[in-house]
Amino acid sequence: MTQAIKIYDTTLRDGTQGEGVSFTVAGKIRVAEKLDQFGIDYIEGGWPGSNPRDMAFFEEAQKLNLKHAKIAAFGSTRRASLTAEEDPQLQLLLDAKTPVVTIFGKTWLLHVVEILRTTAEENLKMIEDSVRFLKENGREVIYDAEHFFDGFCDNPDYALQTLEAAKRGGAINLTLCDTNGGKLVSEVNEIVDQVVAHFPDTPIGVHCHNDSGLGVAVSLAGVESGAALVQGTINGVGERNGNGNLTTIIPNLILKMGKELNCAPNLKQLRDLSLFVDEMANRASDNSAPFVGPAAFAHKGGVHADAAAKVKHSYEHIEPELVGNRTRVLVSDMSGRSSVMMKAKEIGVDLDPRSPELKEFLAELKELEFRGYGYEAADASFKLLLNRFLKGKKEDFELIGYRVMVGHQSSLKRTVSEATVQVKIGDEIHHTVAEANGPVGALDDALRKAIAPVFPEIMDVELIDFKVRILDSQHGADALIRVQIESTDGHEIWGTVGASDNIIEATWEALVDSVEYKILLESEKESK
Repeated sequence: MTQAIKIYDTTLRDGTQGEGVSFTVAGKIRVAEKLDQFGIDYIEGGWPGSNPRDMAFFEEAQKLNLKHAKIAAFGSTRRASLTAEEDPQLQLLLDAKTPVVTIFGKTWLLHVVEILRTTAEENLKMIEDSVRFLKENGREVIYDAEHFFDGFCDNPDYALQTLEAAKRGGAINLTLCDTNGGKLVSEVNEIVDQVVAHFPDTPIGVHCHNDSGLGVAVSLAGVESGAALVQGTINGVGERNGNGNLTTIIPNLILKMGKELNCAPNLKQLRDLSLFVDEMANRASDNSAPFVGPAAFAHKGGVHADAAAKVKHSYEHIEPELVGNRTRVLVSDMSGRSSVMMKAKEIGVDLDPRSPELKEFLAELKELEFRGYGYEAADASFKLLLNRFLKGKKEDFELIGYRVMVGHQSSLKRTVSEATVQVKIGDEIHHTVAEANGPVGALDDALRKAIAPVFPEIMDVELIDFKVRILDSQHGADALIRVQIESTDGHEIWGTVGASDNIIEATWEALVDSVEYKILLESEKESK
């Protein structure tokens, strides 16, 4: 049986060096638990001593009851002027009390001479001494050969000597790092081939950066050439352009290359893991991320959607469900009958493909798109539009009028917005006023207060995201504006859209659709 490829996650260390990426200690602990549940083999938690947060993480991590993963602490070899026993940084690695320690050392003579300011011979001793010291103190040691590929191209004999030093010290894995992220697939293939041949009895790993946009490709190339361990980060976060993206590497290894991974049985949880890590990092997810992004299996053009409806794999390289994703149909002015039919089915609306109204609806849809409406991220608005146009569903309330006022109170140094809304429900007129910091909040509150006496369920609705896009900036302040809103009732999240050359009007349209959709959800529940 082929040995499983080990997956080494460094999201909590290398990933946090990425711009805009930050985890709380509690967040790091939750991510570690999630990675363990997914089946990741090694979780690098941080660099002990580099900051208080990492030290706090390692203290908390000792309380974790992990089922599979091993926590690793990260650090460097001893200093040239100290013995391993005297080096405070190595002692901090032991104080972290992790079963695994990963240390990096210099491979490239440029770094040895110009940065460490030591000799080639002393660098080899630093590597061997540090690995042996950690091993003798009961740790499994993974050795990261920093700038290995650059160092190998500069002086292959010395690069291999650094690995031999780590092996003599007792390293369980020798990981080759493309620290500058500049190597091509062919170069990595060739160099890893040579290293694997040189160390037939020692597992080789790869740690690749994405500076050339090849972080995933060169990581897979390393495995192709015999590497038995891959380091990377969830969603590819990391310094500069990021690291090899594990949410892309893992499914490629399993589904395309037929490799055995311990996380393979949990592959359907991959998208959830990706979203969870972004949430913990307070980071917006990449809509276009391969495998896990919402656009990964989305079809917009009518021809593509029609083909995918007939034979899914004609435009999908895998079954989306294998990685926890799904097929989506994006409705736009590029849509045809098949797109609308698929989208309607996706959101639970039954349509007769022979309906004469369908052609008229398509024409109306294209006209609305031309006027600035976009339904790709507004499924709720699209469903309401279908119901109104094809099923003759009337609105649940009639707008009589609204007014929004914004004023600044100098004495209190604050800006206040007030909204007045009048709607008619049945034979009754409901007139309400609400105040908030901003006009959107005031309008939202006033609308919901106006209709809550008849539709109390809408008080469960909360606005969770608000996006404004200027569609024709050449018109300046009179430009056409699209407003997209995300709302939730605590159980479901939905998107709505409005468009106008007046931002308040566009906001109103999106808010109305949001509450109308909640009313529709409740009526659908009652009818079941």
